[in-house]
Amino acid sequence: MNRLDLDTLEKWYLNNYEDKLLGRRIVLEDIEPIINSLKSPFAVKQLGTSEEDRNIYHITLGTGPKKILLWSQMHGNESTGTKALFDLFKYVEDHLDNDLIKDLLKTCTLIFIPMLNPDGSTNFTRVNANDIDLNRDAVDLKAKESNLLRDVLNNFNPHFCFNLHDQRTIFNVEGFKNPATISFLAPSVDEERTLTNGRKETMAAIVAMNATLQETIPNYVGRYTDEFYPTATGDNFQKLGHNTILIEAGHYPGDYNRNIVRKYNFYAILSGLKYLVYHNDYTNFEPYFDIPNNGKQNYDFIFRNVIDDQNNQVDIAFQYEYEVVNNELVSKLVEYQRGDLKEFNAYNEF
Repeated sequence: MNRLDLDTLEKWYLNNYEDKLLGRRIVLEDIEPIINSLKSPFAVKQLGTSEEDRNIYHITLGTGPKKILLWSQMHGNESTGTKALFDLFKYVEDHLDNDLIKDLLKTCTLIFIPMLNPDGSTNFTRVNANDIDLNRDAVDLKAKESNLLRDVLNNFNPHFCFNLHDQRTIFNVEGFKNPATISFLAPSVDEERTLTNGRKETMAAIVAMNATLQETIPNYVGRYTDEFYPTATGDNFQKLGHNTILIEAGHYPGDYNRNIVRKYNFYAILSGLKYLVYHNDYTNFEPYFDIPNNGKQNYDFIFRNVIDDQNNQVDIAFQYEYEVVNNELVSKLVEYQRGDLKEFNAYNEF
């Protein structure tokens, strides 16, 4: 019962992922019709509204004693987790007679907030409409959206949280040229990065998720830095006693729209939920430290051996940046670094 049947899952996913959600920019208008079409065993209600009065939804699944809170797009330009959650919803709908889903509904109560920052999602920005980074607002709680999430946390009192983010293409798996397609983190509760029981339990769940991904994308999984951020959501929730699993969805070769990465994000979430359904003893945490750290050695483009205006031979690295123009997401290449970049890799080299 520890591992997913990835062959069967892959066949299902190929024809059944949520194909109404594609690309990097996912906005409220994309997900709202799908949310409103959800039927039992899902229970949908409006949690509240954003700073610009866009709807924020709260979806409940299951009736069991083990409580799990999952949220995505607290950064509006990080939508891979949102797509993965809707893939999960379809999987649940298609597998109500499956033992795992029956046990999930019986063992767990899950609350999903699939888009916490709909204003940022519209603008494709990290911040909300008032220029507040919700992931650095866990102490001040200046934003409406931050307060909505905290109210759910306080009222629901989850045992585990899944905090879903995207990370930039610069991140590689340390020791490999491979991008960090998925990275995990068990957030710290203090500057000393104390290994509390809660962190150990979080790490044990991540160990199970990593084992699943290593079967399908070996050496494409990294470990995000556990530096303590005093105002960060995950760090504070972990400190409050809610085991928080941070999943960072990154790059996969050629997949700038993250329509492949979403699948591995979905696999990670589903395998994590399966682990939590069938385990109450979270002692297998030490393999967490075997997951390679994230490096920062990858660029989108590197032009090698360029002769510059001073007749020097240099390498020039570029990264994609994105903005919304006429309600469409457009990308542009921006120079990030030049010099001797032999220690760096690129997804495209010239």
